[in-house]
Amino acid sequence: MGFLARMSLTRYLLVGGFAVLLVGMLVMGTWISSAIERRVIYHEGELFALYVDSVISDHVRSLASGASLSDADMIALDELLYRTRLGERIVAFKMWSPDGRVIYSTDLTEIGAQSEIKPAIAAAFRGETQSQMSTLSDGKREPGGAQRPQLIEIFAPVYHPKTRSILAVSQIYQTTDVLAQAVGTARLESWAVVVAATTAMYLLLAALIRRASKTITTQQQQLQEKVSQLTILLAQNEYLHERVARAAERTTALNERFLRRIAVDLHDGPGQGLALAVMRMETLAEVCSECQAAIGRERTVAEEFRQLQQALQSALEDMRSISKGLHLPDIEQLSPADIARRVVRDYERTSGVGVELTINGVPEDAPLPVKITLFRLLQESLANGFRHGGAVSQRIMLHTLDSQLQVEVRDDGKGFDPKAAESEGHLGLEGMRERVEILGGTFAVWSTAGQGTLVRAALPLTGAVTAHG
Repeated sequence: MGFLARMSLTRYLLVGGFAVLLVGMLVMGTWISSAIERRVIYHEGELFALYVDSVISDHVRSLASGASLSDADMIALDELLYRTRLGERIVAFKMWSPDGRVIYSTDLTEIGAQSEIKPAIAAAFRGETQSQMSTLSDGKREPGGAQRPQLIEIFAPVYHPKTRSILAVSQIYQTTDVLAQAVGTARLESWAVVVAATTAMYLLLAALIRRASKTITTQQQQLQEKVSQLTILLAQNEYLHERVARAAERTTALNERFLRRIAVDLHDGPGQGLALAVMRMETLAEVCSECQAAIGRERTVAEEFRQLQQALQSALEDMRSISKGLHLPDIEQLSPADIARRVVRDYERTSGVGVELTINGVPEDAPLPVKITLFRLLQESLANGFRHGGAVSQRIMLHTLDSQLQVEVRDDGKGFDPKAAESEGHLGLEGMRERVEILGGTFAVWSTAGQGTLVRAALPLTGAVTAHG
């Protein structure tokens, strides 16, 4: 396993391809050798059948008139089997009658023996020539007693020369000298062809693998270059993302400082002027309260002073309310849970509406931009539900999921169409969405007429610490 792991892809494919081709070569060569051997055996059987039909059948005519061979026919068969070149290749020869009796044999003790007809003998009586290799278990021996390991066993029908009827079946056990010579030569030639073809295929495969390997190597280098470029771009993107996140956090803090500055300027500037004007109007109102001089047809100076005094007083109260709303309380030392409690307490005191607050798994601390956004989000959501939705029951849920502070504000107000509200440019919703998304969080509003409103936001808790319930 370690050796394979250390091999390159090219060597792995070359070794694997060589192994596959080697196995294929061995299987193909073995199959071809076996096919050649079967073909040679079949050819030997056909030759012997032709010899029987052309030569031996002339010496067994006595079977046409009787169940046994005549003495003249037996002598003629002995001459053919012992004094010809064919006899040198024959180890044993038998001739079977249709009833399974041996009517001739080179072993005189077997003549007249009766046995069950073998399938090969039965096939030969049907006119089919049968040839196969016999094994040592056949027990056939050469003249002299030496046992041969393998012999060619052939069964061939013996026809009547004129009527072409099958008179008997001849069985021959032949040496494998001719077979070995023919098969050996054919095997050498076939193995040479197989080896040459396998070598050519392996060389072609090796060339293709090397070409493919070079292509793969080039593509890997190009891919590595692209990966390096993407890695650099990713690092730059992360750096820019961090800068944008820090800028967003600074923007949130600066925005609150700017709002606080506006609140101070309103309080110290126009607010003080309006307060002084209201005080002076009170002094002048006492002097002019009895002045009944008419201004126009219907109003007196006293009535005009009272209306002007009420307008200035209302403007002063509105300015103080706006200044108070713009001014963010000191929440830097508060936890997210304490901020939520602070918003709920202030809201309940000013609106008189109770709020159900549920806190679960919220961290003890969070970055200041998250605290500011949480404060403004809860403040604006509760105020919208009260002013625009007419809610009499409101609920806040805070919990942590995947390093994010999950905020839900739900009310039972009259609801509205969020798409229509966005198209009309409602500053409250847009302001909440921008505050959340500028920190990298998510913001969503669900509302249906008559079924209340749900505001849901997720604020990233970078640098948060241990949670509490």
